[in-house]
Amino acid sequence: MAQLVQQPLVMEATGWDAYRLLDSGAGRKYESFGPHAFIRPEPQALWQPRLAEWPAAGEFVPGSDEDGGGRWSLDSAVPETGWELAWDDVRFTALPTPFRHLQFFPDMSAVWDWMREQLSERADAETMNMFGYTGLGSLALSQHGPVTHVDASKKSVAQARENAALSNMEDRPIRWLIDDAAKFAAREVRREKRYDGIILDPPKFGRGPKNETWRIEEGLPDLIGDCAKLLDDKSAFLFLTVYAVRMSSLSIAGLLDEALSDLPGKIEHGDLAVREEGQGGRLLPTAIFARWSNPG
Repeated sequence: MAQLVQQPLVMEATGWDAYRLLDSGAGRKYESFGPHAFIRPEPQALWQPRLAEWPAAGEFVPGSDEDGGGRWSLDSAVPETGWELAWDDVRFTALPTPFRHLQFFPDMSAVWDWMREQLSERADAETMNMFGYTGLGSLALSQHGPVTHVDASKKSVAQARENAALSNMEDRPIRWLIDDAAKFAAREVRREKRYDGIILDPPKFGRGPKNETWRIEEGLPDLIGDCAKLLDDKSAFLFLTVYAVRMSSLSIAGLLDEALSDLPGKIEHGDLAVREEGQGGRLLPTAIFARWSNPG
């Protein structure tokens, strides 16, 4: 039976050549994405900025409603088609999107490192990336074996394929699927598939390719239940991240504890966070997570 670790953890992402959290405060954050710096809203930054000025190539100005909206105010120096960045051996295109991010989530770099650690030196692990977005997690996993990448957005999957080409990974054994994640997981259970690892990053709300409606509070328990059926005592991990939802990491850890009760290993939970640059850099929390790992 998997052991639930009650004490929460912090998974800390630090900057790398392509990304830095330069400062944060007063409900915003100041970041560099390669040659360009941007300002974005960040409700978790309750403190005051350390820097007096934030010279930036663009800022996302949020809408007036709580659920999102807003627009970018961009300098003419920002390329309209984006620019190339890299994390380790994964190359990708950064581009400001209407959803305030830049086609990837920098805090996930800590998760990509952790997943690779769980798979160690394996080159035959079969993994799945659900709600896989632009594919950075899938490309990171692909050095360990076949990956099934699932996302409902045709545009996101197309960008993921482009990122694979940028990374010279077009020949990696990755299945790029445009599908509703919950329905796909249920079909995989009926097909009696198994995976060595699963990562999922479900949105608060979304629609599938056939206009299926997803609400995380309603759909997550069944989805996790199906994911548990795709794992066994030889599987290595399951990693769940949740953004922008009013719930505790302990609640999603409890969900994993219930679904994975028949498996060995341990269940941990806590916050994803990004460390500011410089001496005394603060930790900026970005999401909650729950993870199951099994050393085998």
